Amino acid sequence: MPRPTMGRMSKTIINCLPLTDEELRAFYDAVAGTGVRQEFAGVAAQRGMMGWKAIVPAELRESATAVIGNIPPDECAQYPHLEWLQTWSAGVDRYLAPGVLGERTQVTNATGAYGQTVAEHLFAMMWSLMRNIPMYARQQTERRWHDLGAALSPAGATVLVIGTGDIGSHFATLCKAVGAHTVGVRRDTTRPADGIDEMHGFDELDTLLPAADVVAMAVPATADTYHLIDGQRLTLMKSTAILLNAGRGTAIDPRALARALSEDQLHGVGLDVTEPEPLPADSPLWAEPHCLITPHVAGGNHLAVTEDRIIAIALDNVRRYAHGEALANRRR
Repeated sequence: MPRPTMGRMSKTIINCLPLTDEELRAFYDAVAGTGVRQEFAGVAAQRGMMGWKAIVPAELRESATAVIGNIPPDECAQYPHLEWLQTWSAGVDRYLAPGVLGERTQVTNATGAYGQTVAEHLFAMMWSLMRNIPMYARQQTERRWHDLGAALSPAGATVLVIGTGDIGSHFATLCKAVGAHTVGVRRDTTRPADGIDEMHGFDELDTLLPAADVVAMAVPATADTYHLIDGQRLTLMKSTAILLNAGRGTAIDPRALARALSEDQLHGVGLDVTEPEPLPADSPLWAEPHCLITPHVAGGNHLAVTEDRIIAIALDNVRRYAHGEALANRRR
């Protein structure tokens, strides 16, 4: 029997999400009557388990036209008919690298699922640093009882949010709720964002930094954002300012940051992402008492609501794919 051509080939979705029985029925309903076939391979992923894994049986890879899940990039060549990849992550850099996927393969992500969890993590970091909590935690390990002096408050503070997408907007909304004034920075200043009092472009960054009490970064890794905060821009910031990063570690020059902290140029720094990752054991940032570091855990599936949103985004796109509609959250 001749091998079917791509034009006549039936669509087959390999779904690697961990689904409840109710969610499974919803995915079946999404393709009902369309002729689209679904195979469910979610046994390697479990709800509440950190780091879902997408393991697609070898015999299904040849027929797959769509995959839901973060399959290993070095296995993508084993999917010759792949038209669409839906990740459960927001970041898709590994799949957009040259040669990983075919030029016609659409890539969609789970943007919209992570805003709450990452924003809450940033918010917790900000307030902890304002109240000197990391330094008190260090004192506790030393059994020291010592007042560290003045603290800061978000009430009345100017919070500069660089990158006002899902994460930045959620974070700004939390800050406004406790009395902060929020200033956003994004490429398209004509697009508003929830929680932002005033919007500016990246070309205004140098004039905005000196007035900021908090600078929160949630930008992707691009040529334009590489070392966006460098040594020169660190000198523009207040000595009482707090710098936070939960986007990509490459947005901050780590050597310049370590130098700034060693010279008390900032009140505190909160990093959930670093350059490189994992942060090397010999990095001076580990020893800085004013630097709070978490191992890229702000996102992920640490909150149950995040998992629910990832599945809802995928379900909507399965319906769109089956009915020939434009996919949401398309990154390529």
